[in-house]
Amino acid sequence: MTDIKELLLSRIRDVADYPEPGVMFKDITPLLADPAAFTALTDALAEIAANTDATKIVGLEARGFILGAPVAVRAGIGFIPVRKAGKLPGATLSQAYDLEYGSAEIEVHAEDLTAGDRVLVIDDVLATGGTAEASIQLIRRAGADVAGLAVLMELGFLGGRARLEPALAGAPLESLLLV
Repeated sequence: MTDIKELLLSRIRDVADYPEPGVMFKDITPLLADPAAFTALTDALAEIAANTDATKIVGLEARGFILGAPVAVRAGIGFIPVRKAGKLPGATLSQAYDLEYGSAEIEVHAEDLTAGDRVLVIDDVLATGGTAEASIQLIRRAGADVAGLAVLMELGFLGGRARLEPALAGAPLESLLLV
């Protein structure tokens, strides 16, 4: 696992003062552009999916789509996008949540998750945990079980893990990198 961590870290670029002064943005686009690194990431996340007995992957908009879809293909299970409100046609379930600076809302197609599904949530970064927590609530409201949450990197200093542990109710939270 050390080799994959080194590979992934070597392909994540720090961008100072983006999107605002004082923020060090972790840019994963160099990782996505490197087929060996992207494949290693996909394989590692697919292994987590297998270990949690997930039957579906939920990818959180937008980078969770990029990571989650190939993981679902590799694991041989379904992929469900969780989108910002108003982006999905048809009947949806929605979940509002608070941000540091306001509120937001996410949605999923109502028929895509059902009782008996074990859902692994995938995203690129765990920061404060607000979006991930809302997705967990949405999955449970749809009648499915949460198999866990897997992220490429966790920004430990923002406290997302502590926020999510009660919501996960014992389901694993796997981060490949802790920053």
